[in-house]
Amino acid sequence: MFKKIKAWAMNLKRQIFILYFACKDERVPWYAKVFTACVVAYAFSPIDLIPDFIPIFGYLDDVILVPIGIMIALKLIPKNILTDCEVKAEEMMRNGKPKNWIVGSIVILIWGLIIIWAIINSYRFFN
Repeated sequence: MFKKIKAWAMNLKRQIFILYFACKDERVPWYAKVFTACVVAYAFSPIDLIPDFIPIFGYLDDVILVPIGIMIALKLIPKNILTDCEVKAEEMMRNGKPKNWIVGSIVILIWGLIIIWAIINSYRFFN
């Protein structure tokens, strides 16, 4: 059972890398790029929609939302582009995950702004 879960997780990781490279490909339609970028950003983001420390529900977004997003994104991208991205993904998995500090900083900045906005609006609501 543990081997099945590990194989499923590795396949999920591989598919995220495929989508990562598809986002960067200029042949992918703009709407597919936007959706795919959102899925990849959410999968790589350390911040979840439902925090993982919440029992059971914390992992539901990782187990349900991410695979559904990946499935939809893979259907939006043409097959010939996916095969090119699969080759790049296999190479990336052998060499390690890319580190893009600029994008990571932007994700953290956006989440910080959302939190600040929520705090300000909740303060206004209660006063």
